[in-house]
Amino acid sequence: MWGRRLRLWLVSLIAGMALTGPVLAQQNGLQMGQPVAPPVGAILTISSDRMFTDSLFGQRVAREIAAQTAVLAAENRRIESELVLEEQDLTQKRADMSPEDFRVLADAFDDKVQNIRREQEAKARAVTEAQDLGQIQFLEAARPILVQIMQETGAGVILERATVLMSSNATDITDLAIQRIDQTLGDGSED
Repeated sequence: MWGRRLRLWLVSLIAGMALTGPVLAQQNGLQMGQPVAPPVGAILTISSDRMFTDSLFGQRVAREIAAQTAVLAAENRRIESELVLEEQDLTQKRADMSPEDFRVLADAFDDKVQNIRREQEAKARAVTEAQDLGQIQFLEAARPILVQIMQETGAGVILERATVLMSSNATDITDLAIQRIDQTLGDGSED
C-alpha cells in the first residue's frame, strides 16, 4: 500500500516537474559521511520505501506506530484474559440456572464481546491511519527537496527504482534524498 501510494505521488511529482527548467548540477568528490553529490542526468531513480524507512522522519513514525501497536496489543491481551475469566464464570453458572436465564446472560456476554471487538478494530484502524498520515506528511515535506535535486541535476523525471528494469547505480538518488531530508526535516517532530 505504501509503495503504491508513493509511486503515485512520484508520478504527480514527475508531471509537475515536466515544466521545470534544468539547472546545472553541483558535483563534489565525496567520501563516506560527507554530503552525497547529485548525479547529472535526465532520469533519476529512487527507492521510495527506503527513502521513508531510512530517514529520521520515517524512523520516528515507525517508532510511534510500534509504540501505539504495543499498547493496543497489551490492551487486547488484557481484555482477552478478562473475557476468558468471564466466560469461565458464565459456564460455571450455567449448571445452576434455567436455560432462559442462562440465555439472557450468554446473549449479553456475546453482545459485550462484539462491542469490544468493534472498539478494538477501530483502534487498530486508527493506528493504520496514523501511519498513513505520517507517510503523507513525509511525502509533502520531502517534495520540495526532491524538486530541488531534480533542478540541480537537470533531471526531468525521478523513477521508482523497483520498477526500472535496468539502471546504473549512478542514477539512484536515494542516499542523497535521505541525507537532504534528514538535514532539512530532521525527524519531522514538532519541537
